[in-house]
Amino acid sequence: MTDYQSFKYTEEHEWVKKDGANYFVGISLHAQDELGDIVFVEVPEVDDLLAKGDSFGSVESVKTVSELYAPIGGKVVSVNGKLEDEPETVNQDPYNEGWIVEFTDVDEAEYNALLSYEEYEAFIKE
Repeated sequence: MTDYQSFKYTEEHEWVKKDGANYFVGISLHAQDELGDIVFVEVPEVDDLLAKGDSFGSVESVKTVSELYAPIGGKVVSVNGKLEDEPETVNQDPYNEGWIVEFTDVDEAEYNALLSYEEYEAFIKE
């Protein structure tokens, strides 16, 4: 079980998990609840260089399509290939198997500026 309470979050409902020099990004439980059944996940290319705030893909559900924005800048070192055939993994396990992209070469200050779990919880209750 992943400790999603130790992750960082954005107001766009993405989470970031630091693992050594790498940072995994996905969407929060709240986001996938709001989206409903996810039917397609568009991901960036490996080796893409993204700045914080860049659009890097989208999540399509039966209700809508939502853009994904880089919560941190960095280099894409991997994408979750499982989502191509099983996009519903984001619904079933958003904090573990449902990760979307992995970054490296991240500015630690950008990561540290993200919301804590407590701040994110307060934000979604507003």
